[in-house]
Amino acid sequence: MTRIQTLQKQMMQQGIDVLMAQSRPNVFYISGFDADPHERLLAVLLFAEGDPLIVCPAMEINQIRQMIDAPIIGYTDTEDPWEKLQQYLSDQHVRAETIALESGISWSRLKSWQRLAPDATFVEADDVLTGSRLVKAPDEQELLKEAAALADKGISAGINALQEGVTEVEVVAAIEYSLKKQGVREMSFQPMVLFGGNGGDPHGVPGTAPLKKGDSVLFDLGVMWKGYASDITRTVFFGEPDDESRRVYETVRSALEQALKAAVPGETIGTLDHAARSVIEEAGYGEYFPHRIGHGLGIEVHELPSMHADNTDLLKPGMTFTIEPGIYIPGKIGVRIEDDVLLTEDGAVTLTSTPTSLTVI
Repeated sequence: MTRIQTLQKQMMQQGIDVLMAQSRPNVFYISGFDADPHERLLAVLLFAEGDPLIVCPAMEINQIRQMIDAPIIGYTDTEDPWEKLQQYLSDQHVRAETIALESGISWSRLKSWQRLAPDATFVEADDVLTGSRLVKAPDEQELLKEAAALADKGISAGINALQEGVTEVEVVAAIEYSLKKQGVREMSFQPMVLFGGNGGDPHGVPGTAPLKKGDSVLFDLGVMWKGYASDITRTVFFGEPDDESRRVYETVRSALEQALKAAVPGETIGTLDHAARSVIEEAGYGEYFPHRIGHGLGIEVHELPSMHADNTDLLKPGMTFTIEPGIYIPGKIGVRIEDDVLLTEDGAVTLTSTPTSLTVI
C-alpha cells in the first residue's frame, strides 16, 4: 500500500472527504517535493478516493511533475488559486462535506475554504498526517542514517577547528563550510558551539568568546539530507577538565546509557525520561536538567513523539527520535550528549556514531 493509499484509508475510517496538506513538511511527505513557497499557496489535496491534486505557483509546476503523477492547478501571481480550486472541485463533482486542514493553517486560508465550501464541516488533519509519519518506512530509515552520518562529520569538522583563541562563530563557520563541501544544502537548525560557561545555557547563542585551555566545548548541530533531518550534540574538553567537570560529564553519559537501555518496543515513552533523569538526580544535578529527554526526528528536526516524562504513548519499532540528557550550570559548564535513535524490534540503535566517551582535545 502506498503512502497516499494509507492516508486515504485513514480518511475513510474517519469520514474525511478532503484533506489539504499545506505545510512544507507534509507537502514533502505526500508528494516528495520540497520547497518554500513563501506566502504563496503550495498544497496537496487528498480525496477519500481517486488521485491527489496539487495546487502550486506556476513557477513550481515543472519540478513537481518530476516528483508526482497527479493533476496540477498552477497559478500566476495575478490569479486566484482558490477560484481555480473551486472550479476543479465543481467540475470533478468532489464530495466535500468534511474537510481536514492542518492546525497551523492561516486565518486567511481558512476563510478562503469557508467561502469555497460554506456548508462543509472542518476538522483537524494533524492526527492523520502526524500519525502516519510517526513510524518510518525502510527508505526513510536509510535517509535518516545518511543524515546522521553527515552530522557525525559535522562534529569532526568542529573538533578539527578547535585551537586556542578561535571563537564560537568561527567554529560554526568551519562546520558549515565543511558540510557544504560534502553536498549539504542546509542545516536542520542553526548550529550551536558554546565554550565553557556559555554552555550553561541549553540554547545559548554562539558569539565571539575565544577558546581557552580547560574549556568545555558543546556542539549541537544537524543537517537536512534529501528531506530528512539529523540532530547531534557532543561535548568535548579543550585541555584537561577539572574533577567537577569530569563528574558532570560522566553523569550525563550514564544518563544517556540508561535511557538507551530503556528504549524497547512496548515501553512508555516517559520511561526513557525517568531513566535518564533519575541518574542525574541521584548525582545531585536534578535542578540542572530542565528539558525533556528528547524529541521525534524525521522530515522535521522536531516532530512527534515528544519524549517527555508524562508521555504514556508506547514505543513502536520504526520510530526515530533523539535521546539528549544534559546538565547546565550557568556560568560554569554545560554538558549535553545527544544521539539519533532508531527503535527496532530488539531495542534502540544509535544512528549517530561519534564516540560518547570523555574526549580531551
